[in-house]
Amino acid sequence: MTYVVVGHVYCDTCRVEFETKLSEPIGGAVVKLECRNRTDNHLTFQSQEIVTDEHGDYHIVVEGDYEESDCDVALVRSPNPDCSDPSEMWRISRVVLTTLDGVNGELRFANNLGFKKKVALPQCTQVLQEIGYYELSQEAGDIAPWSEL
Repeated sequence: MTYVVVGHVYCDTCRVEFETKLSEPIGGAVVKLECRNRTDNHLTFQSQEIVTDEHGDYHIVVEGDYEESDCDVALVRSPNPDCSDPSEMWRISRVVLTTLDGVNGELRFANNLGFKKKVALPQCTQVLQEIGYYELSQEAGDIAPWSEL
């Protein structure tokens, strides 16, 4: 079986661990796919380092069935020094590379992966208020995450 894993890498310009309308694609970012056996953690597949296109998109061709393995696409590096801090939540994405789980077809979609900007954009407060995020953070007594350095 041949699978094609597709995904996207973005810059989290608000440092909130999710995409907003201010997020930007990162062309030239590097990702890698690895599969490890669930029982002994032995490496069963490792892709070459894959570079995203100008839209932040990538695709990885994988030959074989990996029913007994956990396969993850991981961020390797960003070409943008101002946006090179891997997101805690979106630095890896699990993909299923077997047809024995009920998923048919060769195309597999990885969750979008993100690097965080060193300093959040000034427009982030307004954008986050528009989606109700700022108010929720304030109600919980938290310091807004976009103020991190």
